[in-house]
Amino acid sequence: MLPYILTGVICFVVAAVLFFVVGVQYRKKVAEKEISSAEEEAKRIINESIKSAESKKREALVEAKEEILQARNEYEREVKERRADLQKQERRLQQKEETLDRKTDNIEKKEETLQNKLAELETAREEVATLKKTQMEVLERISGFTAEEAKNYLIRQLADDVTHESAMKVREIEAQFKEEADTKAREILSLAIQRCAADHVAEATVSVVPLPNDEMKGRIIGREGRNIRTLETMTGVDLIIDDTPEAITVSCFDPVRREIARIALEKLIQDGRIHPARIEEMVEKAKREVDATIKAEGERAVFETNVHGLHPELVKLLGRQRYRTSYGQNVLNHSIEVSHLAGLLAAEIGADVTAAKRAGLLHDLGKSIDHEVEGSHVQIGVELARKYRENEDIVHAIEAHHNDVEPRTIVACLVQAADAISAARPGARRENLENYIKRLEKLEEVTSSFPGVEKSFAIQAGREVRIMVAPDKVSEDQMVLLARDIAKKIEEELEYPGQIKVNMIRETKVIEYAK
Repeated sequence: MLPYILTGVICFVVAAVLFFVVGVQYRKKVAEKEISSAEEEAKRIINESIKSAESKKREALVEAKEEILQARNEYEREVKERRADLQKQERRLQQKEETLDRKTDNIEKKEETLQNKLAELETAREEVATLKKTQMEVLERISGFTAEEAKNYLIRQLADDVTHESAMKVREIEAQFKEEADTKAREILSLAIQRCAADHVAEATVSVVPLPNDEMKGRIIGREGRNIRTLETMTGVDLIIDDTPEAITVSCFDPVRREIARIALEKLIQDGRIHPARIEEMVEKAKREVDATIKAEGERAVFETNVHGLHPELVKLLGRQRYRTSYGQNVLNHSIEVSHLAGLLAAEIGADVTAAKRAGLLHDLGKSIDHEVEGSHVQIGVELARKYRENEDIVHAIEAHHNDVEPRTIVACLVQAADAISAARPGARRENLENYIKRLEKLEEVTSSFPGVEKSFAIQAGREVRIMVAPDKVSEDQMVLLARDIAKKIEEELEYPGQIKVNMIRETKVIEYAK
C-alpha cells in the first residue's frame, strides 16, 4: 500500500513540476509577445513624436523668421525717423549758428559805436565841467555870493518854507480836530452838568459860638482860666475871646476837633454848669455825637451815590469829609458831586458807570485824615484804598486824579474831568489869596521863559494868559508852534482847575514924527 502512495505522491510532484514549468514557459511567451508589442508601440509613439516635433520646429522657425523680419522692418523704420530728426536738428543748429554769428557781428559793431559815443561823452563832460566852472565864476561875480553862501541861503529859504507849510498844516489839523473834539466834549459835559444839580457849601476854618450875654465869657474862662484851658486841652482848639459882643470864636485847622469843641461849648452854655469835670463830660458827649454824625454822613453819601460794598472804615472816612473843606468847598459834597458827574460822563460814553461813581466818591479819601498823617491827600487816599482792598483800577483813578501818575484807564480820565468840573464851577471854591497870587506869578514866570516873549500877563483870575511877542524874533508861522509849546509847559508844570487860555499877540509898530 505504501508503495502505491509514494508512487502517487511522486507522480503528483512530477505533474506539479511539469505544470509549473509549462506555465512559466507559457507566461514567458506571453510576456515576450507583450514586450514586443510594447516596443513596437513605443517605436510608433517615438516616430510620431519625432514627426510632430519636426513639424513644430518648422512652424517655430517660420514664426521666428517672420518676427525677425517684422522687427527688422520696425528697426529700419525707426532708424529712418531718427535719421530724419537728426537731419532737422542739424539744420536748426546750423541756422542758430548763423544767427549767432550775425548777432555777434552786430554786437561788435554796437560796442564799437558805444566806445565812440563814450569817448564823445567824456569830451562833452569835460566841456560841460569847464562851462559850469565858468558859469559859477560868472554867477558868483554877478551875485556877490560864493557857492557855499548861496547854498546856505537856499537852505534857509527852504527851512522857512517848511516851517510855514508845517505851521499851516498844524493849524489846519488842530482846527479840524479841535472843532470836532470841542463840539463832542461840550455836548457830553453840558449834559452831565445839567443832569447834576448840587449845592456848594463854603466853610471857614473858624466857628462862631453865640453867647446869651457877655457875662458868659467870664464863666467860660473860669477862675484863673482853668475852664478855657481844660476845653482847649481836651479838644485841641483855640478859643478866641475878644471884644466881639456875645460871641466866642473857635479856631482849629482840624474841622472835626473844631466841631467837637463847638458842640461841647454850646451844650455847656445851654446847661449853665461850667467847670472842668462838666467840660470833660460834655466833650465826650460831643465826640459821640460827632462820631454818629460822621457815620450817618458816610452812609448818606453811599446811599446818594448808590455805591455798594464799601468797607465800614471807608464809610466813616467819607463821613469825616463832612467837616473838611478845600478852598472853601465842602469835601464830602464835592466827592458826592464828582461821583455823580463821573457816572453821568461814563453813561454818556458807554464806560463802566459803577466803577466811575465809586472812584469819584473815593478820589479825595485822603483829605479825611491828611491833617493827621504825613503825605499828600493823593498818597494817603491810595494807601487807604489799598488797605481796605479796593480794586486796583479804583486805586489808580485815585492816584491819577491830580496827574501824580499818567492816567491809563477811562475811569481815571473821567474822574479827572468830573473833579475839574466840580472844582472849576463858578462859586464852588475860593482860593487862599496867597496861593492865588503864587499861582498867577508862576503862570507869568513860565510863559516869560520862552525866547521871543516880551511880556506876559495873567488875567481873568488865571483863566487866561496874554503874551506879547517880539515881531522881529517870532514870525506868524512860529506863533502857532510857540503857543503850542507854552500850553504844553503850563500843563506839565502848573496845577490849576479848569483850563487856561493862551492868548498870543504879535504887533508891529512904526513911529515917525512930522516936523
